[in-house]
Amino acid sequence: MTKPIIGVTSYRTHGQMTIYDTELAVLPAQYVEGVTRAGGLVALLPPQEISAAEAEQLVSRIDGLMVTGGSDVGPARYGQTPGPHTEETDLRRDSSEDALLRAARASGIPILGICRGAQMLNVHMGGTLHQHLPDVVGHTRYQMGDGVFHLETMTLEEGSLVSRIFDGDTHVPGPVYHHQAIDAVAPGLTVSARGFDGVIQAIEMTDYRFGVAVQWHPEENLDDIRIFEAFVKACRA
Repeated sequence: MTKPIIGVTSYRTHGQMTIYDTELAVLPAQYVEGVTRAGGLVALLPPQEISAAEAEQLVSRIDGLMVTGGSDVGPARYGQTPGPHTEETDLRRDSSEDALLRAARASGIPILGICRGAQMLNVHMGGTLHQHLPDVVGHTRYQMGDGVFHLETMTLEEGSLVSRIFDGDTHVPGPVYHHQAIDAVAPGLTVSARGFDGVIQAIEMTDYRFGVAVQWHPEENLDDIRIFEAFVKACRA
């Protein structure tokens, strides 16, 4: 059986590799592993200047789009100015992912967002974000620091696509590391999971074949690849 090709967005960041000490186009390999274990082939999509027509050209060559984690989405995209805790943004990445999401939605291919990817999908469709979640919820449980992911329990909405992906479970553990989250939910999206304190942890697209985004990091727990399997299955179809 031919494997579906999954376009996976990535980072441009300074780093070191072999003889290079320069800007790199990279992605943590856990994302690749999640897709490949689920039966897909990965094509990395680095941040780059692309027109709407070029985004359509790229999307025409993939069977699904996965928008990954990373730095904060530029607040200007949702009508705000940067707060004191908002990280430096990659406007080139914001722009290219927005173009890819627009082309993917127009073509109807499956979409999976992870962490920043959930935020990007919400902003792309007209929603807003909490720029610094501790200011809203009064704690730092979603980002304990030092780059360490830990598990939080997510409560899934009964009957949602996310719930069906997880075999009807009402609660699933999710590795978290985020200081921002969805605030106002965009039109065309619905909430499908929340954290222990009510923070939105998953959204899905209404009237769309497969459009799911989670705030947690499933690639950090590859003992459970059900979300990758459901996504790749939708891409294969």
